[in-house]
Amino acid sequence: MKATELLLTRQSSPRLTTPGPTAEQVEFILNAGARVPDHAALTPWEFIIAQDEGLGRLADIFVEAAKLKQCDEAMIEKASKMPFRAPMVITVVAKTQQHPKVPVFEQHLAAGCATMAMQQAAFTLGLGAVWRTGDFAFDSQVHKGLGLGEEDQIIGFLYIGTPTLTAPIKPLKPGKQFSRYL
Repeated sequence: MKATELLLTRQSSPRLTTPGPTAEQVEFILNAGARVPDHAALTPWEFIIAQDEGLGRLADIFVEAAKLKQCDEAMIEKASKMPFRAPMVITVVAKTQQHPKVPVFEQHLAAGCATMAMQQAAFTLGLGAVWRTGDFAFDSQVHKGLGLGEEDQIIGFLYIGTPTLTAPIKPLKPGKQFSRYL
């Protein structure tokens, strides 16, 4: 896939199944994530990969968080199934630090860029991916379950696998409609 085509046809693949990425594909995806703009070379991100048994551990973390929030049984059941929407989930975490020239906000953006780069990398390999956030990205129990520090922030859960359907390409929104010149 040409880069120009990828950039103008990108869209999420919400329905994913096996096979997931191979070890070589995962390495490529992670390398793409680590290649994004990174002011002062802080590498303000961590990629937590869940596959196979790891999906069950992620589900346990989600269920525990839902129970502590006193969610109803339907939500607890949904939480138990969420990680299994794809054969791999990469939790992208902004691992920020105080820096005189790089504000925390910029470090969050860098982790977001890493998420987007990994999603794009998956697409170039013929895989599908969807970037999800939701309440669990901001849940302190989920953070604790993943071993995150107080300043860490989940940027998203990147679900990766084989698309179960070919979604029609959404119409292009011309960038000009969101632009203005000074």
